[in-house]
Amino acid sequence: MKIAVIDGQGGGIGRLIVEKLRQELGASVNIIGLGTNAVASSAMLKAGANEGASGENAVIYNVYKVDCIVGSIAIIAANSFAGELSPRMAEAIASADAVKILIPLNRAGIKISGATGESLPLQVDQLVEKVRDFSEQMELA
Repeated sequence: MKIAVIDGQGGGIGRLIVEKLRQELGASVNIIGLGTNAVASSAMLKAGANEGASGENAVIYNVYKVDCIVGSIAIIAANSFAGELSPRMAEAIASADAVKILIPLNRAGIKISGATGESLPLQVDQLVEKVRDFSEQMELA
């Protein structure tokens, strides 16, 4: 299974997601760290991503080549990450056939009814569990 982890700015959330995915799923998954900038991509590579790429074209090109896309809800909001995530990137991510498993952080001005305000590490743990479930479903198909 190929997973795209998308993050921007300093890549801290993406780094945490990559670390947890690698811990839980091991080498059985191929993780590509897609950053809106080189700093974010580098953080995800250091955390254990198999590949990394940065910038608008890299994100748009790669989201159509993965089975699962993960990150914060901000990755489908145009101009999030202080403007680093372009409208074209948000559209490509939202339009890709890949399953999207997103953390409902309120950093893009999006509030999700029913989402609890749990800590980031706990939300990442829940995201990883959903990715593991999806991975197991793919293996059964």
